Amino acid sequence: IIELLILSGARVNAKDNKWLTPLHRAVASCSEEAVQVLLKHSADVNARDKNWQTPLHVAVSHKAVRCAEALVPLLSNVNVSDRAGRTALHHAAFSGHLEVRRSVFQGLQISRCSISARAGCETFAQYTVCHSRVNEKGFSPLHFTAASRQGALCLELLIANRANVNSKSKDGKTPLHMAAIHGRYSRSQAIIQNGAEIDSEDENGNSPLHIAARYGHELLINTLITNGADTAKRGIHGMFPLHLAALSGFSDCCWKLLSSGFDVDTPDDFGRTCLHAAACVFALVGSGASVNERDVRGRSPLHYTAAADSDGKCLEYLLRNDANPALRDKDGYSAVHYASAYGHRVCLELLTDTSASSILHDTDIQPPISPLHLAAYHGHHHALEVLVQSLLDLDVRTPQGHTALSLAAFKGHVECVDILINQGASMMLKDYTHKRSAVHSAAMNGHSECLRLLIHSSDQQTAVSMRDGKGQTPLMLAVLGGHTDCVYLLLSEGAGVEASDKWGRTALHRGVMMGHQGCVEALLQHGSSLLVQDSRGRSPMHLAAACGHVGVLRALLKAQKTVLVLKDNCGYTPLHWACYNGTCVMLPLLQGLNDNESAAEMLIETLGPCSTADVFCVSHRTPLHAAAYTDHGECLQLLLGHNAQVNAIDMLGKTALMMAAENGQTNAVEVLVSSAKADMTLQDAHRNTALHLACSKGHETSALLILEKVTDRNLINCTNAALQTPLHVAARHGLTVLVQELLGKGASVLAVDENGERLKSQPVA
Repeated sequence: IIELLILSGARVNAKDNKWLTPLHRAVASCSEEAVQVLLKHSADVNARDKNWQTPLHVAVSHKAVRCAEALVPLLSNVNVSDRAGRTALHHAAFSGHLEVRRSVFQGLQISRCSISARAGCETFAQYTVCHSRVNEKGFSPLHFTAASRQGALCLELLIANRANVNSKSKDGKTPLHMAAIHGRYSRSQAIIQNGAEIDSEDENGNSPLHIAARYGHELLINTLITNGADTAKRGIHGMFPLHLAALSGFSDCCWKLLSSGFDVDTPDDFGRTCLHAAACVFALVGSGASVNERDVRGRSPLHYTAAADSDGKCLEYLLRNDANPALRDKDGYSAVHYASAYGHRVCLELLTDTSASSILHDTDIQPPISPLHLAAYHGHHHALEVLVQSLLDLDVRTPQGHTALSLAAFKGHVECVDILINQGASMMLKDYTHKRSAVHSAAMNGHSECLRLLIHSSDQQTAVSMRDGKGQTPLMLAVLGGHTDCVYLLLSEGAGVEASDKWGRTALHRGVMMGHQGCVEALLQHGSSLLVQDSRGRSPMHLAAACGHVGVLRALLKAQKTVLVLKDNCGYTPLHWACYNGTCVMLPLLQGLNDNESAAEMLIETLGPCSTADVFCVSHRTPLHAAAYTDHGECLQLLLGHNAQVNAIDMLGKTALMMAAENGQTNAVEVLVSSAKADMTLQDAHRNTALHLACSKGHETSALLILEKVTDRNLINCTNAALQTPLHVAARHGLTVLVQELLGKGASVLAVDENGERLKSQPVA
């Protein structure tokens, strides 16, 4: 099927809304046969998705060994990093895929040999070994294997290949710290036996023993102490490992640390002993501790409990002991806000069963964000279910005008959107800044399921036709983001393709400008017009030509049934823009027919050379003028190859050669005087020749190129409206080499300008 689709014209490197190519999908499904077919048809092995992951990253993550083996030989560099700085080896190490690791190592060995051959060196010890490469947070593959559940064999392989067991991440963590965090007992032994520093400190001063105590890994604590870890070493805030074990409530770990001869009454930086750290909520409250005491941020114990207590036992105990749920911190947030932000449903149920339910309707104190917003934004649909039962107004807004529904749609939380819609939240409300609704939010971020729910739960035509503050519809925003699935959904629900914003631009204008070919094709299939011009007179064809998106331009030209050369408000055609921006040069090839065609070439061949190559704008400038002005030699040659008039003049009497000479565009000058045989005797409205103009702007190289082709002494001594010869102008601008060449070709030193002045030279530094 894959072969058939490709032979029928399917683009082998097409990307979906997550920028995944068919090759990404094939390796994710571990289909070696599909991968081989795609590779045979030149699938891009270096293509990246939105997370910058290549097919090799995906292959190693899914343990697609054979797929990885097929990809590695085709890569010039197997050490490409994703957005988080992780290489394929990082992914393989974290997942514990030993066979994939070996495949990647083979690729690394090939790279090393290549480096050695190029450098002519006997050893590559001076190079950073690839398996010690770190990501953006400073973590090496060894860090990942030390933390991973499946990484034991991978860790042995890395250590055998001389990976640095003491490498530190940006926050100071070594692989031994990572093993301590996750309780990897056997791996900690292997790391220690291979020379790991037992008391290495992270950025907080914590050693691996502190970390193991903090997370309650008793066996690991025993290993560290046996290998000489310092139990009296101070870590964060001067705490000892025993402080952290006691603080986290790990009694078995406390016994281990106590039996090592530690002084239990040693205080930390704040004078707190381990007994202080071990004191629990029930004991403190029972001893008369104030349950409503606040810290410097105005937070009470109830705030912290609501944020951390997922099962609600501590919170329930505090409420029974007169903790005040109405207390707010310095930002105006109550315990209900904290429970909502962290999605603790049980805590919310306990709080809403008390007098705290009145907090939700308190109009005297209005924090910037309601609990409803926090639960919706973070996707805590279970917490949201509790809140919607207690709130009267589901359309409460943030200071920016966002409702809970718009926030849930913005983040793509389908369950939250569904709950809010079913409870009657309005989809028509718009924010205060951009005037966008929940439908706009879902469309602009590509959340198709949320978008479907919103459209089907309201008046369909109203939902798809709503406009924001700039007149943009949801369809325009979906196209702008390249979200093809949302585009097709909106079109199927009746979204208007001809709707335009305040600048007169349609969804097609946006898709063309951004180069989203899939979106453009969808719009064209639904009848989007190529002839719609924006407030500046620019059609989608103008924008495609200007931006150089060849695949998009090809789709537009195929859809155009009549030959029509549109001009914008300045009189420029799409060909003018293609030449001005140089999009006639070879662009990145797209899959399909005539991949080597450029934007300008397609325009000329589709619309015809007679109708395009010499078309004039308001100022009578041709595309040749535009190409010369911006020094795009390839465009010049293309236009000249289609019989463009090389000596056409604009309203100021300037030819393309004059335009290039005046702006110092040496490539264009060379093409025009050498290949095109441009007439160098022509004069503009001020009787300047191309040589005059090059001299007047100090463009000596351009002037010398023109002078090289001049054999007529009359042209060398030709005067402009001010009776100045090129020699006058060159001398005035201190162009020493040019003056010498002019004199050598017979320029007269006796010529007098309109002021009666003879040759004057400007001192040259």
